[in-house]
Amino acid sequence: MGGRKSSLANLAWLMATGTLMMVVRAEDPYIFFTWNVTYGTISPLGVPQQAILINGQFPGPNINSTTNNNIVVNVFNNLDEPLLFSWNGVQQRKNSWQDGVAGTNCPIMPGTNYTYHFQVKDQIGSYYYYPSLGMQKAVGGFGGLRINSRLLIPVPFADPEDDYTVLIGDWYTKSHTSMKKLLDSGRSLGRPAGVLINGKSGKDEKEPLFTMKAGETYRYRICNVGLKNSLNFRIQGHTMKLVEIEGSHTVQNAYKWLDVHLGQCYSVLVTADQSPKDYYMVASTRFTKYDLSATGIIRYENGKGPASPDLPPAPEGVAWSLNQFRTFRWNLTASAARPNPQGSYHYGSINITRTIKIANSASTVGGKLRYAINGASHEDSDTPLKLAEYYGVQDKVFKYNTIADEPPAHDNITKQPVVINAIFRNFVEIIFENPEKSIQSWHLDGYSFFPVAIEAGTWSPEKRKNYNLLDAVSRYTIQVYPKSWAAVMLTLDNAGMWNLRSESWERRYLGQQLYISVLSPARSLRDEYNLPDTAPLCGIVKDLPKPAPYTI
Repeated sequence: MGGRKSSLANLAWLMATGTLMMVVRAEDPYIFFTWNVTYGTISPLGVPQQAILINGQFPGPNINSTTNNNIVVNVFNNLDEPLLFSWNGVQQRKNSWQDGVAGTNCPIMPGTNYTYHFQVKDQIGSYYYYPSLGMQKAVGGFGGLRINSRLLIPVPFADPEDDYTVLIGDWYTKSHTSMKKLLDSGRSLGRPAGVLINGKSGKDEKEPLFTMKAGETYRYRICNVGLKNSLNFRIQGHTMKLVEIEGSHTVQNAYKWLDVHLGQCYSVLVTADQSPKDYYMVASTRFTKYDLSATGIIRYENGKGPASPDLPPAPEGVAWSLNQFRTFRWNLTASAARPNPQGSYHYGSINITRTIKIANSASTVGGKLRYAINGASHEDSDTPLKLAEYYGVQDKVFKYNTIADEPPAHDNITKQPVVINAIFRNFVEIIFENPEKSIQSWHLDGYSFFPVAIEAGTWSPEKRKNYNLLDAVSRYTIQVYPKSWAAVMLTLDNAGMWNLRSESWERRYLGQQLYISVLSPARSLRDEYNLPDTAPLCGIVKDLPKPAPYTI
């Protein structure tokens, strides 16, 4: 009877939330989480500061899931301000309603709760979640999210002895509200106060972050959840065998150092093949005039002796990092993970239907600092863009294609919601151009893409002859070095409204982001789910009659 009751409860829940179309997947397991989101005081750099905690934890709890699982997260907002969670790299197939960014969702208001419900499909790998509004990400609320392979899908390496999540990132001791005021006043955040590994700086730490048994192999999932800096990661005395980048299995090269740029996640295998004692893992800033770092202890079980104080130095320069990027290759012999649709991994033989050049810039508007894409600095509207489009009132909230596919020749910046109108299932090329002196990092929700080239200088069509059209790693974040460009390719096969953003949070907050609207002409449940009945409404759609739902 227990199984029948559970099935009936799931069916009732699906009907209540307006997601009945998912009943056909009822055989896929559900995993449930209840999150109580509060403020709390922490002192990771020795300075007491207010942080965002989930169930009293910083960082937040790991979500450990398996592909095709239905993830149900009931979020209780006990902050004094609105809240949303986004799921970095989770594609939310046909379901941008669960993406949790200001362009798709009304916020969870203080004292209320909202239940996210999404299925992790066709993705096996390493991700993280974070609070997406304002500067909340700067003070916590983030945590690891892993999607494991089903038993029926083999992975190209033996099961590790254990699986560890390593969240690295730069850290400020300012409150998120003071950081927001600083940016709103037209000033910059400046340099961070330090670097953290899983919420700790490593200073004066005696207890290990992780333990290993001699002779065993462990998986470490390393994600840069910071705000501003690329970081280099290494483990004293050990090599790291790269096995996965952002949902794709890779050719298994060994590395002593890994550059992990903002928003990126890497999985490595580490074998405990050294003398049994303590060793440091190190994360330190790259491409900066300042040098900030954090350490964490890895302890061999029954080991004797402290870690050596001689820390391995980070490599220097852009050329080293660019050369490392070029060694990353997709493992084409692995049976998983593959992006959707299956045919897209033959990306090199698909004709490009549109080329979009994205150029980042910085300037002032009304005497205040703003960041832009192709001369437009994005502003969130009171009505989420996706809701306005769904209700057919988008003309009252935003205009499509306010930026051209080519950057303008002038440096002027205008503030407005920025939405690109894209054609469903088109195969597009996006060129990220970085004319500035600082490194950039870009992420696209709802998709993985193929980064086919990164080169110095400026892009031209002739550069396509240098593209990797065979085994570029399908991923969701790409770095662009100073005075350089990066090219990615993807099929716009996931209907919805999707955020393309700088992973530098100061830049994103001050306008360096946009949305790509991918509409299915069929308005069919085969292509996109309906707005859940439980979704909160806000802005001009709050009291409008609900549109006719999509059907099969």
